[in-house]
Amino acid sequence: MHIIVQKFGGTSVATPESRNKVVEKIKAAKLEGEEPVVVVSAIGRKGSPYATDTLIDFVTETAGEMSDHAYDLLLSCGEIISAVTMATLLNEAGIKARAFTGGQAGIITDSYHKKADLLCTKPDQLLAALEAGVTPVVAGFQGVTMDGEMTTIGRGGSDTSASILGMALKAERIEIYTDVDGIMTADPNVCDKAKIIPAISYNEVFQMADSGAKVIHPRAVEYAKRANIPLLIKNTFSDEVGTYIVQNIIPYQSEANHKVITSVAHRNGRVQFTIHENILAEEDILSRMATADISIDLINIFPNYKVFTIDCSEQNKLENLLMQQGYKYDLLEDCAKVTAIGERMTGVPGVMSRIIKALTKAQIEVLQTADSLTTISCLIRESMVSKAIDVLHDEFNL
Repeated sequence: MHIIVQKFGGTSVATPESRNKVVEKIKAAKLEGEEPVVVVSAIGRKGSPYATDTLIDFVTETAGEMSDHAYDLLLSCGEIISAVTMATLLNEAGIKARAFTGGQAGIITDSYHKKADLLCTKPDQLLAALEAGVTPVVAGFQGVTMDGEMTTIGRGGSDTSASILGMALKAERIEIYTDVDGIMTADPNVCDKAKIIPAISYNEVFQMADSGAKVIHPRAVEYAKRANIPLLIKNTFSDEVGTYIVQNIIPYQSEANHKVITSVAHRNGRVQFTIHENILAEEDILSRMATADISIDLINIFPNYKVFTIDCSEQNKLENLLMQQGYKYDLLEDCAKVTAIGERMTGVPGVMSRIIKALTKAQIEVLQTADSLTTISCLIRESMVSKAIDVLHDEFNL
């Protein structure tokens, strides 16, 4: 049996026209001799009647704050409505289908509400349906505890549901359908030169997501990587080939070994702090920040001072902490981190030099840098992000 998992996001199931496109994609897979297991998100986005955020707003505005248990119970409704709707449409189109909750599909989690972790999978009901010629349509984003309590697995969880089921069913591939043609070399809203990446490695996608790119949920990639199942990012509304996420990209991209840099990601809203040493402080400021749950991004440590960036949402918290402890500091607001990503830069000399030269030639000031085996990040002014990404896009022929 050639099992694949097809996951359709909120925009894919939002309208009658888009839902018909979903039916066509499922029908096409079956005509190819494949047996799809379908995973769906809640219908639409904020403002749509059954979207996740709409459900939250309705309860909080009507009745107040929910308990975590109630939150999971409520949020499971959106995906269940979507699953029942799509299963009914498939039956109407002549494809035998049945809706399943995440729990019925065999996703067993711990009891940590709102962001539950997977304990095990028991996909017996899905396998029985497939054997009987029935296409399962699974409500994404949710699971069930060993005691039968409904849980959710965090925002972006429908992607994760698809990968969990792909792993459990030993699927040949996992298709993630959305409203873009695939993963791009940069954010197309910032860089009009951005192009579709035919294939990218699991590790590079992790780095893209960590560097600010809105691609696929990292946990979904983690499960697919664990089982070595290809992920395919596709557009519900086009026939573009999309982007494969795999361990070894060479068979999918003939020129892959010539590309030192795969993509350029960015993250706005950075604030750079320069902290001067306080000899009277009883505890290092980094330890105090960890206790206060303030996350550091770029960091450089020198004998008498430290330079690092944080998200602007934590600026007030950190400033209060520094003043309480008597630290002297300088800060620079309205910064952004631009990150070049590529597994093949490892061991290649001169990549950092090329990046700095290209940005400097374009009169873009580099305020701070950091690098790893597969990434090089530069802190710049937020107003220069679009120009910087264009410059790096050209420099590395993306």
